[in-house]
Amino acid sequence: MITLPVLVLTFLAVSYDMSELTHAERVDRLLGAADAKLTWVGDLPVTQDERGENWSPRDHGPVGEGPPPTTGQITQLLGPGSRATETRGWVPLALRVAGHRKAASFNGRVLDLTDPLTHGTFRLRQGRAPVAAGELAASPVALRELGARLGDTATATDGKNTYRIVGVVEFPDDLGPLVALHPAADPRAERATAETSWLVDLPATMDADLVRRLNEHGVVVIRRTAAQEHTALRGWPDAGATNLDELGSGVLVSGLGLLEVVLLVGPAFAVGVRRRRRDLALVAVAGGDAAQLRRVVLADGVVLGLLGAAAGLLLGVVTAFAARPLVEEYVFSARFGGYRCWPAALVAIGGVAVLAGVLAALAPAWTAARQDVVAGLAGRRTPPRNRGRWLALGLALTAGGALIAAFGAARSVPSLILVGLILGELGLVFCTPTLIGLLARLGRLLPLAPRIALRDASRNRASAAPAISAVMAAVAASVALGTYLTSDSVRNVHNSRPTLPAGTAQLYSTEQHAEPIPLAAVVSAAGTHLRAGAVAPLSFAECDPGREPAGACSVDAVLPPEQVCPWRPNDRMTVEQRRLARADPRCQFPSPDFYSPYLQILVDDGTGLPVLTGASPAQTAAATAVLRAGGAVVTDPRYLHEGSVAVAVDRSAERAGAETTDRTVSVLTGYALPDAVGSPRLLLSPTAATRLGLTSFTQSWAITVPAAPDEEQQQRLADALRPYGEFVLDLDQGRTPSNDARLLLLLAAAAGVITVGAAGIATGLAAAEGRGDLSTLAAVGASPRVRRLLALCQAGVIAGLGSVLGIGAGLGTAVIILTSINRQYAESWPVMNPYPLVVPWATLGVLVVVPVVAMLGAGLLTRSRLPIERRLD
Repeated sequence: MITLPVLVLTFLAVSYDMSELTHAERVDRLLGAADAKLTWVGDLPVTQDERGENWSPRDHGPVGEGPPPTTGQITQLLGPGSRATETRGWVPLALRVAGHRKAASFNGRVLDLTDPLTHGTFRLRQGRAPVAAGELAASPVALRELGARLGDTATATDGKNTYRIVGVVEFPDDLGPLVALHPAADPRAERATAETSWLVDLPATMDADLVRRLNEHGVVVIRRTAAQEHTALRGWPDAGATNLDELGSGVLVSGLGLLEVVLLVGPAFAVGVRRRRRDLALVAVAGGDAAQLRRVVLADGVVLGLLGAAAGLLLGVVTAFAARPLVEEYVFSARFGGYRCWPAALVAIGGVAVLAGVLAALAPAWTAARQDVVAGLAGRRTPPRNRGRWLALGLALTAGGALIAAFGAARSVPSLILVGLILGELGLVFCTPTLIGLLARLGRLLPLAPRIALRDASRNRASAAPAISAVMAAVAASVALGTYLTSDSVRNVHNSRPTLPAGTAQLYSTEQHAEPIPLAAVVSAAGTHLRAGAVAPLSFAECDPGREPAGACSVDAVLPPEQVCPWRPNDRMTVEQRRLARADPRCQFPSPDFYSPYLQILVDDGTGLPVLTGASPAQTAAATAVLRAGGAVVTDPRYLHEGSVAVAVDRSAERAGAETTDRTVSVLTGYALPDAVGSPRLLLSPTAATRLGLTSFTQSWAITVPAAPDEEQQQRLADALRPYGEFVLDLDQGRTPSNDARLLLLLAAAAGVITVGAAGIATGLAAAEGRGDLSTLAAVGASPRVRRLLALCQAGVIAGLGSVLGIGAGLGTAVIILTSINRQYAESWPVMNPYPLVVPWATLGVLVVVPVVAMLGAGLLTRSRLPIERRLD
């Protein structure tokens, strides 16, 4: 129980330390054989830190949009004798291999792998480097996604470029799907999305003046110069900042983990002390006082903690080194810097392990110092005494922890919530022995095996109570977090809204300003490959570029004055003002609509209304009549005033060196669709759009489908529309409450492992200590299966009681936290939907089955033969 947590923590610490590159390792990986790496960040002077890892605009203005400098311009800035080779990253590229219908998208890198300056930034694992525009090298992950091998031909999904795979390359900073292209290739990537850099070779060391000169042109420099050489570049303002809240939360979570370990280890020390009670009694007879007896037991905790820490540290380091290639590839997706440990972390982990051993031995040491010496010499057990002060302390801690957790939830302070949970858990731990004693009184009504199991649990509370508490803590944490995640998921579903009605997908064109696509082509492809029922184009309104004045333009519906809420979300409001805002009918709509008041402006003659809005036939007919009469339709009824909708068109233009805005408000005949599904929309008729000086463009289509298309159907649809460009089918119908199902099952599995482990440990210790009772049962003629039934019942007491208490404590914790948050929401404005209390039935189902599994495991793994021992009188 001590070695395993130490092993896991050591593995994580060593893996993290190896993954964190030193400055020298990071520079070697970025620069390779070059002297420096220059990255263009924008057409604006910048200020960088000494290492080039952080930068900001010098004038704190927006970064200028302009073409990056050429390699010749960079070489001219560097001075005579310099040489530079350009590299580009984040180049989007979609490829397909013949014989594989599915295409794959990658982030490409454009660089000359044959240039000596790039050596050291990559590793060529197989084949050769690309030397022409029609060649590429791919990473192993990219080859797997493409279903390709070395020598295959890959075609871009636009059909305009073909590449032969000539090499397998690995970039140590990214082991994911990547492809490397030769600079002669042109994958039609926009320069704005690519990262433009240069690896440079300098005749001399790069000094601070050259760095400043490059910064003037928007170039950030990473160089090999030591970090302490130029004091003029030091003093990055955010360096070394520490988040104290995250640190405090991490300490509290670590404290919860330490408490769990102590509770799991505690039963072993308690049983060990009871089996040595005669030896301890002899120490007392020889003159040992209570302090010496306590030190004897605590010394066991120190020794076992040291042994467990040493074994865990050694195994953790070996495991981290052996598993390094797998962790690099599947966890960090990057190569580590080197084989090294984290000495400070290992010392801290070892110290915590020893502390866990001492804390686990603390309660048994206190019990040993107070035992009856005569009873210890005679080998008799001293019946436990019920002490009311421990029960009172436990109830006080539980109540106090609940109040602190509720206060922290109301104030949104995670550290206070964790403190309350820790105190509440400690309170339940103190209450557990008394609860065991009360349950033991019911044993007289049960058959032999469960009666003995309850009696042993009551008689051996020092070992049974920590095991039950460990199960309770794990189950409570799983249930509380599971309840919160499930409730949060359901709340997100209520807050979100689908963009289109159910059973409708949206087809997007990924190319901006593409040529108009015939509607018949989309209808034919969707009907053939998706069995589409209807296709409606989404024609977005835009200002007519030929209309004066030229410039930026926006269109929006105008809310009637009597519908305008007098408060804004960002206003500083008193409690009374928030109460008035919540009571004002104009401010009643939920916060997502308040913070996102965007209206989708479309041009439609009514043919797309059934597909876009999902309105009833009667409402659709009325809205279509208004559109064909030259009016407008809104899905938010607040914009409708006396049968009319006001539409504002704002045009901005630059006159005489100053930017001016012309606002035109037109009143159109309107109709509202309050039951429409999807995003808030304003649908203008073609006549109204022309009257407002607007045109429209179509870049997406709403398609009704009988069922969600699979990947093969989507790919066939994209292939059919390939002559018109690249298309993506969006099936998002809003968030669903199953987003956290895997996490919930993982939490339940972790709690289940702890439950089975604690039940197994407690059952094994009880069997080792109860050999005398088993001999008595054999002597009076008990059958062998009694031992199995006894082990089964002992495991049931530990796992069952701990799970029941944990489920109750977890649900209680979740209720406190959600209720406190909802009380805060009840007084806030804009109106926020409260958290519903949703029980994670899947998690509870797993946790209910786990005690049964623990009982069956204990029954099957226990030997049925009863021991016969000679008793000494």
